[in-house]
Amino acid sequence: MNRGLPALLGTDPGAPFPDPATALREPDGLLAVGGDLKPRRLLNAYASGVFPWYSEGQPLLWWSPDPRFVFATDGVRLSTRFRRQLRRSDWTVVADRAFDQVVLACATAPRAGQDGTWITDAMAAAYSTLHALGHAHSIEVLAPGGRMVGGLYGVAVGRMFFGESMFSAESGGSKVALAALAQVLRRWGWPMIDAQVPNPHLLRLGARPVPRAVFLEDVRRLAALPGRTGPWDTGFGRLHAAELAGAAPPHAGAG
Repeated sequence: MNRGLPALLGTDPGAPFPDPATALREPDGLLAVGGDLKPRRLLNAYASGVFPWYSEGQPLLWWSPDPRFVFATDGVRLSTRFRRQLRRSDWTVVADRAFDQVVLACATAPRAGQDGTWITDAMAAAYSTLHALGHAHSIEVLAPGGRMVGGLYGVAVGRMFFGESMFSAESGGSKVALAALAQVLRRWGWPMIDAQVPNPHLLRLGARPVPRAVFLEDVRRLAALPGRTGPWDTGFGRLHAAELAGAAPPHAGAG
């Protein structure tokens, strides 16, 4: 158990990350400080089960908490009440049509108990570069006429999707984005979405804890499989939100 200081990263973006088992317990999962947000470093981090998370004015911080919270792509839970609403919905869901707009919406969305955002200008620019290289992807939920009512973005490595942030401009927008992403990933044979750390919203949607050692083994296996580099707009297609209102999974609840 590491009770000391996080590791200091050097200048080589291709250098391996420290063993996540050496991450601090308090704050939970803090592994390393420094480095940069170059694509090679970011992809190396995700493939190692590590992600960046810091606020403006802080040094660049890298995390691998224990446990890790994930969604099974067949385990996203939508309540019975919400499914009834979806059956009447005229929203549609697409991918990679407005990546930078989704990131900006996530960065500016109000969050309970938070005064600012961890999506700094440098972070937004770094993920925009990853998107241009075909490794970062956005999901957009659209109302008739094309107005975006929700969305999310994250990073894909092999057959592993690492969720970064999501937002709702209208109630339920982020739920629809997540449920649509899970449905498509399940169709592609991708079993898991990383949710990083819990919050009440993610827990209600079915995020579950996984011991870090188990998560890292899953990531190593899935990241090594052939993935889908490049734009997802064609492969994802256009889903109607009403299609997500099928039979409720066990424990979906009535709330």
